[in-house]
Amino acid sequence: MLVLTRKSGEAICIGEDIELIITEITKSAVRVGIKAPKNTLVYRKEVFERILQENEEASHTKIDNTKLLDLSRLITKNMTLSSNVRSEK
Repeated sequence: MLVLTRKSGEAICIGEDIELIITEITKSAVRVGIKAPKNTLVYRKEVFERILQENEEASHTKIDNTKLLDLSRLITKNMTLSSNVRSEK
């Protein structure tokens, strides 16, 4: 792990397109601003870990194929109805 010392108003660059700016330092917290491309996902670590956990749990969920087939038929039916309404106009 790389450990850097920064003062309020100073920044750290990660690659060419991510910049971390120290915006405020108090006794118990550091506020960090992040400049990154819009397609870069940025999460607090505890949120990211929860997302990973929920994805792992979802990957082990058993799917009832009959309900999935019913849903597929409903979507197809709605798409057909929607298409017919547009073509009538």
